[in-house]
Amino acid sequence: MTGRPAGRPLVPAYLSTGGVARPSRPHLERLSVLARSDEPVPAGLPAAELALLDALEGGALALVEAAALLRLPVSAVRVLAADLADRDLVLTRAPIPPARRFDPDLLKRVADGLRALKHA
Repeated sequence: MTGRPAGRPLVPAYLSTGGVARPSRPHLERLSVLARSDEPVPAGLPAAELALLDALEGGALALVEAAALLRLPVSAVRVLAADLADRDLVLTRAPIPPARRFDPDLLKRVADGLRALKHA
């Protein structure tokens, strides 16, 4: 008989979500930011949800970071986070959009203006 492979969770991910496969908030993305609210934690929360709240105790995390800390698939943490957000225990924020690419012409004009100021 062999032991459990290192790093593999004892409980399958679908059991950590109570068998729920889809989050109630489909807008949660991998880079959505999660933060714990000030609401008191009710008794009887599942262990996986308590673990997520504990992970958020130190500050905000991206959903994918929380998944890595909990060693659960991102899809499972999306379900857990959505359930906690529905109970107002977790605050969610959309990911910060990537910056738009700079305009090379604008940068050239700024550099030319700075050179002109230097020589004035």
